[in-house]
Amino acid sequence: MAGTEIAFTGLDEVAVREAEAPEPGPRGVVIRAEATGVSFAEVQMRRGRYPAQPAFPFVPGYDLVGEIVAVGPESSWRIGQRVAAMPRTGAWAEHVEVRDRDLVEVPADIDAAEAVSLVLNGVTARQLLRAANVRRGRTVLVHGIGGGVGTLLAQLAAADGIRVIGTASAHRHAGLAVLGAELIDHRAEDVAARVRALAPDGVDAVLDPLGPSSLPTSWRLLAPGGTLISYGSATTLDDAGPWWRPYLGITRLLVGWELRRLLGRTAGRRMRLYYVRPDERFRADLAELFARVTSGRLRPLIAERMPLKDAEQALDLHLSGKKTGRIVLLPENRGSGSPKC
Repeated sequence: MAGTEIAFTGLDEVAVREAEAPEPGPRGVVIRAEATGVSFAEVQMRRGRYPAQPAFPFVPGYDLVGEIVAVGPESSWRIGQRVAAMPRTGAWAEHVEVRDRDLVEVPADIDAAEAVSLVLNGVTARQLLRAANVRRGRTVLVHGIGGGVGTLLAQLAAADGIRVIGTASAHRHAGLAVLGAELIDHRAEDVAARVRALAPDGVDAVLDPLGPSSLPTSWRLLAPGGTLISYGSATTLDDAGPWWRPYLGITRLLVGWELRRLLGRTAGRRMRLYYVRPDERFRADLAELFARVTSGRLRPLIAERMPLKDAEQALDLHLSGKKTGRIVLLPENRGSGSPKC
């Protein structure tokens, strides 16, 4: 059975094309996608700026939710089960082949767009908070709180009794009011001055996806014993030079601060790097997040639901920063039956 897939065929080149449904490997499954997410990772891949991305052409797509329609002979999963996966690439297609060890079962009563918003973004948010080790009553600064990760970070932190300060453009503030965070307009305000006014003794953690130019300021905003976590380099998308140059800068800052910490010169402050991995901890965290949604304790914010074929427009919309929450792509053949694998 043929279906639609989205391919990056070159720098800034996005193609909609037809492709036959794959056949599963011995321990693989084929998923008919219900929903797949748009993230900054795909924005970077389109520009050739994502760490260790495949060579062009390739099918992007970090995560998906859907129904198993074919299984390999050694797989323990069954046709008809609803699952989520984070293959990192390949998910922007109507049918996707995934290793069975990477799957997490999805409750039947969760909306597909909300479910896929938890795969990359939700697990990232949960694990960032765990790595920051911020206790109840303490304060965390979330840069980019209006995005898919940021909105979930704010909800999870609030549920843990943590005070949240977040940066976002002013036009997003009304939509973010439901999160209960204290918001700073990073375009019009002096972020550092506002944070110091709100938290004179410093914040206990800063979660920073912006990159090397932001990290020194984030470091200076930490309270003694606080933690800075870097998990991206969003502000270097348009930089010239190799993709790895910003990450080299981040690593140099990390090494320098770690040496100072070992010498007792950072008042216990530390910096960490974070990158989400589809391991056993990931699968356990995702299952926990699904349980929170089914119980009503967590609600992903969906910015837009768009057809898979409109992926290029979705990328532009994501990059514009006009939407709050996650943009989700919906394949058109949902519920159309199993491929002949």
